[in-house]
Amino acid sequence: GDVGCYNPESRIPTPNLDRLSSEGLTFLDAHAPATVCTPSRYSLLTGRMAFRTGMRGVFTGAGGPCLIEGWRLTLPELLRRHGYTTACVGKWHIGLTFLDECGVPICENGLEPVKRIDFSRPIPDAPIHRGFDSFFGTACCGGTDHLYAFIEGDRIPVPPSTELERSALPKHAFAQDNRPGLIAPNYDIQELDQVFLHKSIEFLEEHVRKQPDKPFFLYHATNAVHLPSFASRKFQGKTDAGPHGDFIFEFDAVVGELLAAVERLGIAEHTIFIVTSDNGPEVTTVVNMRREFGHDGARPWRGMKRDNWEGGHRIPFILRWPERVEGGRKTGQTVCLCDIMATCAAIVGADLPETAAEDSCNMLPVILGEQPEEKPVREFCLHQTNRLALGIRRGKWKYLDHKGSGGNDYTHREALKPYALADSAPDAPGQLYDLAEDPGETINCAGEYPDIAAELRSILDWCRHHARSVTNNP
Repeated sequence: GDVGCYNPESRIPTPNLDRLSSEGLTFLDAHAPATVCTPSRYSLLTGRMAFRTGMRGVFTGAGGPCLIEGWRLTLPELLRRHGYTTACVGKWHIGLTFLDECGVPICENGLEPVKRIDFSRPIPDAPIHRGFDSFFGTACCGGTDHLYAFIEGDRIPVPPSTELERSALPKHAFAQDNRPGLIAPNYDIQELDQVFLHKSIEFLEEHVRKQPDKPFFLYHATNAVHLPSFASRKFQGKTDAGPHGDFIFEFDAVVGELLAAVERLGIAEHTIFIVTSDNGPEVTTVVNMRREFGHDGARPWRGMKRDNWEGGHRIPFILRWPERVEGGRKTGQTVCLCDIMATCAAIVGADLPETAAEDSCNMLPVILGEQPEEKPVREFCLHQTNRLALGIRRGKWKYLDHKGSGGNDYTHREALKPYALADSAPDAPGQLYDLAEDPGETINCAGEYPDIAAELRSILDWCRHHARSVTNNP
């Protein structure tokens, strides 16, 4: 609901994302694998649902170890084996192993563990040990998570040296979620995305200059638009939608700068450019934006970040590939971020082993316009929350194997009480929604269609207890 090409009533200008949509393929039914960032990012880079790891919630501070096992084939490693240079810039947030002065792994969330880190020691499970040739970024959320310092490769060259002085930061309704921590002298929370943008453009320019004929994969993970909403100073006050509107506007500008870079370097025609997200909009953001600016980032869906309703995992997904994809196309195919890995394998002609991309489907026929809309590329799509509540979608039917949101507390959290709906099938074990007739998920059909609910629950149970949900045939 934040992006103009998805929501004509958006209060926030997004000219670059709108342009990308007009020049590429816009997915209208795309989903994050999870309703929070850590598991979604794991799934994007592995093609595997994160509930299979048992991980709940997200990492903060010195949290770890890396959720991706050292032996597991990742998306960047797959592409590296096929001749690609791979780079990661921005927010990692899949866990890292920091060591104390005795060389003992810390792997704990919170501020106190950050104070025990020996910054002279390398990080043994950094992104450069999971398939990336280079990495510049942050361990967790750049504006929230106790460790305010940049990682380069597997080191922090400028260690944090002072306690974060929060009084110097902007104060507004969207400044929440900023946690106390240690901050490095070269680290400015309000300028993170400009730093990341500079690093990505630097990578692109150097790659084209030194290896013009070698393909590359750049994973650029912005700080925006995660709370706190601290846009770069040059974007503050640029919209009529407050600090968070400014933050989204900056994100759009970053997209525009990256597009301009690939065009300036003469590589746009054969570069696949994807913009997407890792979960739905944050509760504080949605509630405050609705109240203060008449803007709804979750529109038209029920739920928000952490919820297993559509608003928690339905995401924008826009792809541009001038060489192969006609501009202005839209597709209603149901897809998931897990699918990027099998799709990239198909693009490079790679075979995937049985121990990789266990929940990834090949989207390439959809991208190339070869897949009829009435023929689903996915038999079903899996969903999970930060509490490991699971759901499944097949066609128009969606089954949640739990009661309530599966994430946020609509009973006790004051900001959410106005959005609580009575369960129309309170005696049913789960929730069944007909998204064709009821996209807002207001009517639980589990009591009316118990056979459909039971069938979907059976498929979900099978996926829980088997290592894969799809065959490996890109």
